[in-house]
Amino acid sequence: MEKSYKEILPQITTLIFDIDGVLTNGVVTIFPDGEMVRNMNIKDGYALKTAVMAGYNVCIISGGTNEAVRKRFKNLGITDVYLGAHNKLIQFEEYTKLHNIKAEHILYMGDDIPDYPVMTKVGLPCCPKDAAPEIQDISLYVSHKKGGTGCVRDVIEQVLKVQGKWNGQFDAKYD
Repeated sequence: MEKSYKEILPQITTLIFDIDGVLTNGVVTIFPDGEMVRNMNIKDGYALKTAVMAGYNVCIISGGTNEAVRKRFKNLGITDVYLGAHNKLIQFEEYTKLHNIKAEHILYMGDDIPDYPVMTKVGLPCCPKDAAPEIQDISLYVSHKKGGTGCVRDVIEQVLKVQGKWNGQFDAKYD
């Protein structure tokens, strides 16, 4: 019998997220000079910073290549950021080996087909409400929030609350 996601939350030590469609709503604004701009939810940023300060491993794996997002995550204390990841399984395996992390302790939130291979390997595959049907089918938790509207905050808050590490005991300053 498969465990419910709530039974897995206490075992989570590592949080891995896709960017487009998870930390953003998937919309990209393209300026005349070719610069692409994404919008991220500040509440997701607060939760990410809080997770880092609480000692969780936090990693970003994205097919996107915009270096401005790396700076955003660095400001939140996230140093493990893989951009241009067209085969996310390669970066996932590199990251877990480097940090000696067991797959069953990982929450991964993705929203589309490139996330599928990694999501089949982790302990807690999650997705936003508006994820592709194939991703929803393999997710043990589907957030009630859409990508870019607080779905990351939703899952982080659940993990931290279950483990007694939420409610502002960290001075999580964020940009």
